[in-house]
Parts: sequence; C-alpha cells; structure tokens
Amino acid sequence: MKWASRIAWTFLILVYLIALAAPWIAPAGYADQFRDHAGESPSARFPLGVDELGRDRLSRLLYGTRVSLFLAPAAATISVGLAFVIGMAAGLATPLLARTLDLFIDLMLSLPTLFLLLIARAMLPLNTSPLSSVLVTFLLMGALGWPAAARVLSGASRALLGSTFLLQARALGCSSGRRLTIQILPNLWPLAMAQFFLLVPIFILAEANLGILGLGVSEPLPSWGSMLSELTNPAAISRAPWILAPAGLLLTVALSFHIAGKQERAFS
Repeated sequence: MKWASRIAWTFLILVYLIALAAPWIAPAGYADQFRDHAGESPSARFPLGVDELGRDRLSRLLYGTRVSLFLAPAAATISVGLAFVIGMAAGLATPLLARTLDLFIDLMLSLPTLFLLLIARAMLPLNTSPLSSVLVTFLLMGALGWPAAARVLSGASRALLGSTFLLQARALGCSSGRRLTIQILPNLWPLAMAQFFLLVPIFILAEANLGILGLGVSEPLPSWGSMLSELTNPAAISRAPWILAPAGLLLTVALSFHIAGKQERAFS
C-alpha cells in the first residue's frame, strides 16, 4: 500500500499549498459580497457559484480550508503533547500516582467529548469575534482530545519498563534521565505520531459538526463546518449540488490523513 500512502501525501501537500496561496488565487475575499449575483449558479466568474449572501463559494472554500487544515493539526499537537506527558507519567510513575493518573484518564475517557465541546462552545458570547471563536474552538479540541492517546501511551510506557533492553541499561548503571531520553522517548515517539495522524481527521470532523450546528467558527470567517451548514436543507442539495464541494474535500482530506497515518501506525 505504499503507492496509496504516496498518493495521500501528495494530495495533502497539494491541498496545503493551495490553502497557503488562498490570498493570491482566490477570486475574491471570503467576506466580499456580490449582491447582484446572490444565489447564482457556477459560471466562469464564480466556478462554485455564489451563496445566498452574494459571497463567492470558491473563495470561501479556499479560505475555509486554511482554517480547518492548519488549526486541526495544531489542536492535535496540543492533545498529543498532553497525552505524551500524562500517559508517560501514568506508565512510569510510582504505583499510587500511576493509579491516580489511570483513574483520571478513565474519567476523561468516560465523558462524551463532543457534548463537552458543544457545552463549552455554546457558553461563549454570541458576539465572539471570528478569530476568538477559531482559537477557542480548536483549543477546546486540543484540551479535551488527549485521553485515548494517553491510554495508549501509558500502556506502551509500562511495556517498555519491563523490556529486556531497558533492564540491561539499568543493570549497566544508566541513570534514570539517560534511560528516559535514550531508550524510552525514542520508542514512544512513533506511537505519538500515529496518534497525531488519528486525531487530525477527528478534529476536522469535530469542527465540521460544530459548524453545522452553528457553534463553530463565527461568521464571516469561513471554515468547512460553517460551509457544510448549508447541507442541512436537503432541497438545497438537489437544487444546487455544487454546495457539496466542501463535504467532498473534507472527506477526501480525512481519508488521506487516515491512509498517510497508516505508515506511522505500521512503524509503531
């Protein structure tokens, strides 16, 4: 399946480059309105048509891609960082502290993350600025998305403690700090990367769910979630099937992350 991984990586790199170049290749700004063309079908000037507020859909898709694709990995980085610290501590700490951390991880795993996101996001003021809504949304994802990864990393840490090479290093007089930096961390790193590639599409889909419910990124800043809110009207889909473009891109990117992450999971 190496060819599939190469195709996935190539596609992701291409999408990221296009998203970076959005200010230069987008036909218009994401908030620019062409009220005389509101609701217009795709044309040479507006390849994906115009929404009901007169905004170019292609431009909003390009700018929305920047929001979703750059902040979801940032949130995943926060989650993996928390999972790395908490999971490794749970696996390597004294029995009492390890048991306490295990209970904390189990408690967090038992909580419905999506509902916590909905509650936390709904508590924000309605007049929250777009930038604040973006930062808060993805910070919440990062702060709440670590428990599953922490459980995996804690189990791996405990397995490493009983490994032959670590026991040999201890018998040879290696200090705890050296064992941690030379033997433990390098062996946990591939597993952490695999968790990262699992979390990125999860966060992309979570933001999409929040956006559909009107609790994602605030207008006029676009994201895939806010653009997908149009799909709540089935009649609109049959009347204007081009509004499915954000959904198609989201699913393709999520699948590409899954395929690309298989290589990391194979090494872990």
